[in-house]
This record gives sequence, C-alpha cells and structure tokens, in this order.
Amino acid sequence: MREENKNFFQKVYAVAKLIPYGRVTSYGAIAKYLGATRSARMVGWAMNGAHNMPEVPAHRVVNKIGLLTGKHHFDGTNLMQQLLESEGINVVDNQITDFEKHFWDPWKELG
Repeated sequence: MREENKNFFQKVYAVAKLIPYGRVTSYGAIAKYLGATRSARMVGWAMNGAHNMPEVPAHRVVNKIGLLTGKHHFDGTNLMQQLLESEGINVVDNQITDFEKHFWDPWKELG
C-alpha cells in the first residue's frame, strides 16, 4: 500500500472511532470531513480493511442513503445489521430506517 493511502486510512479510522454509539455516518461524510470530498470510495476501502480492528466501529459507516453496502465484509450473514440493531438502529431490507435521525455528520459535530 502506498504511504499516502496508509496515512489516509489511519485518518479514516480516527474519525470512525469518534462515531457515537447508536449513530451512523457515511463514507462521503468522512471523506468530506477529511478534505477529500470525492474520495468516498477510498473511505470504503479503508472500512473494508477495518474488519480485523475491533476498535474501529466499521458497522457504523454506511452509504449516503443508509444502505449497508459493506455488510459482506463482516463475518456472518447479518453481523453488520445485528451490531446496528444492538445499538437501537432499525434496519429493513439492508437499509437503516430513520437514517436522518441516526446520522452523525463529522463536518458539523467535529467542526
């Protein structure tokens, strides 16, 4: 992995660790906060690499409309959904219901 990608991934993980319990954010919101607005996919790649890092709550990062697009990177069929539901977030057909209510925007929250 190139050094600048490694550093970007570390920044992504640092932001993900700040997502509060019971809240979610999107790949794009993290990218925007890091000053890399067009790098949502790169944030997704970072989250894919976080499955062996229990300290990074990757289950709290979803796509911009609340779809669990990264769920196949979790062990078990429905682990991502189960983790979210254990935090009080309802998921129907792989999509978070009341997404706006649970959405945490690092741009606004961390300024």
